[in-house]
Amino acid sequence: MGLKYFCKKVSIQGNRTDENGRLLHEDVELWTRDPVECIRDLIGNPLFKEHMVYAPARAYKDYEGLHRIIDDMWTGDWWCDKQKQLPKGATIAPVILASDKTCLSQFRGDKSAWPVYLSIGNIAKEKRREMSARATVLIGYLPTGKLDCFTSDSRSLASYRLFHHCMSLLLQPLIATGRDGVEMVCADSMVRRIYPILAAYVADFPEQCLVACCKENRCPKCLVTANERGNPLSSPIRDPQLIKEILEKQKKGQHPTEFEDFGLPTVYNIFLAFTPDLLHQLHKGVFKDHLVKWCLEIVGEAEMDARFKAIPDYPGLRHFKKGISAVKQWTGTEHKQMQRVFIGLLAGAVPSQVLVVARAILDFSYFAQLRTHTSDTLEYLENALAVFHANKDILHELEVREHFNIPKLHQLSHYVQSILLYGTTDGFNTELPERLHIDFAKEAYRASNKRDYEEQMALWLQRQEAVFLRNSYLEWLSVQSQSATIAGHADHDHNIDSGSDSEMEDLQFESRAAPAKAPPVIGQCVLHVLAKAPAHPRTSVQQLITAHGAVSFLPALKLFLHKHIPKNRIVPGPQDRFDVFRQVVIVALPDPQVGESPRRWRIRATPEVPPGPGRKPGFPAKFDMALINNGGRTTNIQTLDGAQVAQVHVIFTLPRQFGTYSRALAYIEWFTPFREPDPFSGLLQVSRSTRRLHRNAAVIHVDEILRPCHLIPRMGQFINPGWTSANAYELATDFYLNTFIDLDTFCIFAIT
Repeated sequence: MGLKYFCKKVSIQGNRTDENGRLLHEDVELWTRDPVECIRDLIGNPLFKEHMVYAPARAYKDYEGLHRIIDDMWTGDWWCDKQKQLPKGATIAPVILASDKTCLSQFRGDKSAWPVYLSIGNIAKEKRREMSARATVLIGYLPTGKLDCFTSDSRSLASYRLFHHCMSLLLQPLIATGRDGVEMVCADSMVRRIYPILAAYVADFPEQCLVACCKENRCPKCLVTANERGNPLSSPIRDPQLIKEILEKQKKGQHPTEFEDFGLPTVYNIFLAFTPDLLHQLHKGVFKDHLVKWCLEIVGEAEMDARFKAIPDYPGLRHFKKGISAVKQWTGTEHKQMQRVFIGLLAGAVPSQVLVVARAILDFSYFAQLRTHTSDTLEYLENALAVFHANKDILHELEVREHFNIPKLHQLSHYVQSILLYGTTDGFNTELPERLHIDFAKEAYRASNKRDYEEQMALWLQRQEAVFLRNSYLEWLSVQSQSATIAGHADHDHNIDSGSDSEMEDLQFESRAAPAKAPPVIGQCVLHVLAKAPAHPRTSVQQLITAHGAVSFLPALKLFLHKHIPKNRIVPGPQDRFDVFRQVVIVALPDPQVGESPRRWRIRATPEVPPGPGRKPGFPAKFDMALINNGGRTTNIQTLDGAQVAQVHVIFTLPRQFGTYSRALAYIEWFTPFREPDPFSGLLQVSRSTRRLHRNAAVIHVDEILRPCHLIPRMGQFINPGWTSANAYELATDFYLNTFIDLDTFCIFAIT
């Protein structure tokens, strides 16, 4: 069985009286399990062996140590500083807590739960984010009683006190263990003395204020006043010792003036533990609730909707086909999708200084999402916020915003400090606890009979965890047995006569050989992959012209053959047929600033599909934009030196009569080289390239395509009403290169 849950009864005496004049009281339940034992299970889990770190480290980009790298928690300052305060040989287990009250009943009733989750910073952040890894565990349910024994004016304060009392009971075992340490068997089978110390608390803003014991019109981290939160001030961080003394005086009835000045309503303060909340502070808060609202007031709802409707398609990009005013329920995904195109569609519709403000907020949002930070990127993050504050007064002049005392806006000023202390923001996002609610709260509630459900939820979760642990153990045994078998075969092969070397070389050669249709790898870092069989075999030239828009296909192919196959004597004509593919997939090495997984991009060249019989819908043509290596000396996809934009219309291979030419080809239409960036949006500008009044077309090797890109038409102050997502690339003449289409593209153009 998994770790057992225990129920602790908490009796609360209210200030209301019954008919006999006696004070009412209410009993609530706190469901908890030992957090020390949870940490013991996490740090000793052999499945985390390759993802576990036991000591802090400092990383640098250069040998001189001038450019620091901030990545996981062990690269931050907090762990280094705490390590110096402990005895030699001590191992810190940085405790990461998260709590968030959630509703359980969907359509009726008011059933709710208040889960508290725990993880440790020793586990790599990528592993902590994996739901299937169970690297974040549930340690208890806080009571969610209505507290009817209190009057309405005192019920809120009573709920605050109940929260802190229950959290003290829940975390009580950590106090002695964090002070004295305890020996634990770690994932690498070594025994270490572990000191579990609370490091980070992941919560949304209201819960941060609840945990930090401050009013919601104040900052839970610093002493900024309520009317100065919109200014770029460097306010002093709350001093926990001073806060404790003030609260003690207030408890004794002395009523110190600092109690109101600091915005304190109750018990103690852990301000430094609060980590950035990208979902609620940036995506939903500053961007959706404020920036989008301000721009809507300037541009108008109808014009904004028309611009979103006309955004050209891109793989993975959501198309708001009815605009954004028709969206009734927003999630973090929609907020991020809007950010990907917001600057490009806003250009021309708002005053230039408003565009600078919007660009600054989007720059900050994208820099804050980086998986790896350096001293330079942290400076970029600070500069983006400084640019916003330097230009925000334009919103006051346009009577869009009266003041900027916005709590979530002020929180951005603490991002750099938090990253330096605890590592990058992707390790502490509130999206993970909200996703955990499904497994640890909602599914457990559905498994109960909806009465006295918390006890049933705890038992159900305990059994589910037991099943998971058993399966994990069996998988681990299987991996260990396979490793032992492979090691045994390796020892056996080592003793075989060396005459088998040639056979082994043949096997290695076969493993490296690419399929017949697969183009070679460029620079050993990029792979272009086509389907095993063409989607449209033996396609005629006329069909390429009409369906794919490849008007200059034959002239472009003749030039290509003359350049690359000069000995060819066959002239391509209308009678030739070509195998055509729908798309090419580009696989590149991961970028540490974006993620650890290999990057995969799709570039599509699919013609329009008309509606079928009945209700079968049709699909518009998708001829994606791409960055092409136009004769540049390098194919470095991180710098894109020598790259030029082109639209891919056809992906094909040569028929046999032209010889055995194994490299796949693409028919493209060029755009002009990049012009100077727009001074306000910062976006590079391009236009259609023409030659003799016709579009400048060419046939190239597919492996000359570096990566996809996204263009946004220059819409001016008012968008052309005839533009749609399907025809904007054809009707517009000038475009912006959308550097916000993904974090990877943003890094290329924003980090120099």
